[in-house]
Order: sequence, then structure tokens, then C-alpha cells
Amino acid sequence: MLPYIIKSSIKSLYKEKWINLLSIFTVTTSLLIITLVAFVLYNVKIASDQLPERFSIIAYLKDNLSQEDEQRIINTLKSRNEIEGVRLVSKEDALKNLKETMKEASYILEGLDENPLSESIEIRIKKNFVSSSSVKSISEDLKKISGIEDVYYAEKVAEAIYTLKASLQNMSIIIFAAISAGVIFVIYSTVKILFYRRKEEIEIIKLLGATKGFIRMPFLIEGGIIGFLGGVLAIVGILLFYFAVTYRLSIVIPVLKALAFPVEILFFLPAIGIVLGILGSVIALGRLRL
Repeated sequence: MLPYIIKSSIKSLYKEKWINLLSIFTVTTSLLIITLVAFVLYNVKIASDQLPERFSIIAYLKDNLSQEDEQRIINTLKSRNEIEGVRLVSKEDALKNLKETMKEASYILEGLDENPLSESIEIRIKKNFVSSSSVKSISEDLKKISGIEDVYYAEKVAEAIYTLKASLQNMSIIIFAAISAGVIFVIYSTVKILFYRRKEEIEIIKLLGATKGFIRMPFLIEGGIIGFLGGVLAIVGILLFYFAVTYRLSIVIPVLKALAFPVEILFFLPAIGIVLGILGSVIALGRLRL
């Protein structure tokens, strides 16, 4: 029975090749768009994940603290679960960093009789805690530590990092859902057309005693094959696109060489195509009277 069903499906795909080719290319285009979006979001996510690593809180120390007090503060900070690491910045290092930052206007610092800057501790926060609310809470706790004069952090930066990561997740879900719905609709429409074109043949095999499962199976296989071929062609398309971007356009825009490609998605594209193809077929057959 199964060989006959597979043979019947392949025969039907070839017989209605133009409709099926149109469906395959539509599925290919849809999966290609999904992959391109995933490619862009993947690289943006890599960049956004690196932002928290550079995010830090600066705790300014009170003047004339002893080394014991400084070490006590450092040990207290290291004991906190949210903190990745700490670095003591002396007054001399702070002035040196300021001079390097103000190269173009170094004359402003000329004539200083003494160093006006305070010792500080640079505190790196773990990625999971880089959000506007959590960083604000940490900052308030740090101000309560004896020996810390003031705490500074870029609230807007923390909020922007958190918002960017949340937006990327939501955007990827919405785009995948929207385009997947489009693929399902294409398969749904194709299966309905194929069904009505073979209606007489279906009526004959029904008279011969064919079950509903026997009649449905070829259409499910056809939907799966259309989805699978669409996924394979999408792989070819995305590889050509990646080659063009990283090897051709990078000659003009060198920064494109740094773009990373999520190789894992290549293995999922045919599987996604099959699932969406079969799902579209199931929906179409569910609305047809057999």
C-alpha cells in the first residue's frame, strides 16, 4: 500500500508540476525570508550580548580611606551574586584616563596643583542582571556600603540593552509566526487545487472501497515534499546570499566579514518545510468532504 501511495504522490506532483513548482518557489521564498531575518537577528543578538559585558557601575570612594577599608569594600562587592568582577581605579589612573579621553582639550587640565579626582571601583555586572530595574536596585544597595561616596551608572544604557534584547525576541517570534502562516496557506491552497483536479479519480477509488486515510495520505506526502524541496532550495539561496555578502560586498565594506551565520538553521530548514507542508495539507483536507 505504502509504495503505491508514494508512487501516486510523485506522479501527481509531476502531473501538476507548474502549480507545484510555483508552490515550491513560494515556500522557498518564505523560508528564505525567515532565514535572512534569523541571520540579521542572530548578528544583532551577538552584538547586544556583548554590550552587557562592557556595562559597568562606578562606585566613588570617600577620601582618605585605608587599604583595609578599600579591601573590605572590594570583598563585600565580590560577595554579591550580581557582580561579575571589580577593579580598583586609583586617583592617578583616573586622571591618566581622563587625559587620554580629553586629548583634544588637554589644555583644560594644565596647571592643576593637585589631583581633584576620587578613587573609584569599576564594577562589572553579570549579563542576566543588566536591566534598568535590577541595576538601579544594585546601585541603591551599593550606596549603603560604608566608604562609598557615590555610585554612577548609565541608566539609559542599561534600559536600552534590556529593551533591545526583549524586542529582538518578540520580533523573531512575530516574523516566524507570520511567514509560517503564509507558507501553511500556500500549501493549503495547493492541496485544495490538487484535490479538486483529482476529484473524479478520488470518487472512483472511493467506490472501490478506499478508506479516508488512504485517500488523504498522498496529499499529506505531497505537502511534505513541497515543503522539503522549498527548504532545500532555501538552503541554496541563503548560502549564495552569505557568500555574496561576506566575500563580495566585504571587499567594499570590510566590516561585513565579521558577520556570523547560524549554521544550525540549515539543518532545520527542510524539517521546518516538511512540518509546515504537512500542516497545510492537514488543514486543507480537514475542510474537504471525503
